[in-house]
Amino acid sequence: MMKIAKTLLLAAIMLAGAGSAALAQLPATANDVHPLLVGTKVPAVTVQDTDGKQVPTTRIFSKQPTVLVFYRGGWCPYCNRHLSELAETEASLKALGYQVVAISPDAPDKLRATMEKDKLGYRLFSDSEGALTKAMGIAYQVPAHYEKVIREGSDGRNTSFLPVPAVFLLNMEGEILYEYVNPDFRKRISGAMLLANAKALAAAK
Repeated sequence: MMKIAKTLLLAAIMLAGAGSAALAQLPATANDVHPLLVGTKVPAVTVQDTDGKQVPTTRIFSKQPTVLVFYRGGWCPYCNRHLSELAETEASLKALGYQVVAISPDAPDKLRATMEKDKLGYRLFSDSEGALTKAMGIAYQVPAHYEKVIREGSDGRNTSFLPVPAVFLLNMEGEILYEYVNPDFRKRISGAMLLANAKALAAAK
């Protein structure tokens, strides 16, 4: 009996240690993130569409140049304003050959609610477990006061990270051509600035 108890105790310690190690791998704050650099290719992972189906990022980005947006969740008013502004700029971006794709930790059903609320025509994808967000180098440890809202937004799948809101311009090979990453979630790239950079890249081809 004593041996079993020791074994269970050891297993619990190991699990706790593994959880702490996983958390420690994330930057402590938004100011500590290290985004992938311009010229780097986006790692190939999978995300979920609004129907909950797994979709490889390579399939999404290989169709056409992409405006890749990361936002915190449909619960964030700053994110909703930014998503709506992107919707107003989408037609001009499409005319330049770009598609707009937005990623958040929200679960697929929450994505659908955001699309309806903000009247979005572009696609949203779920990265509830953070595979893409972490690979992009923009995930950080969730502050305690956000734990409840991100857990609810992800249907319990995310309890550990938040993305720094970011926008990347990618070519069809998934290479980063431009990025805007600001640790202050209240400050987002304007539609006009995004469009200007997209035009400059299109003209440089």
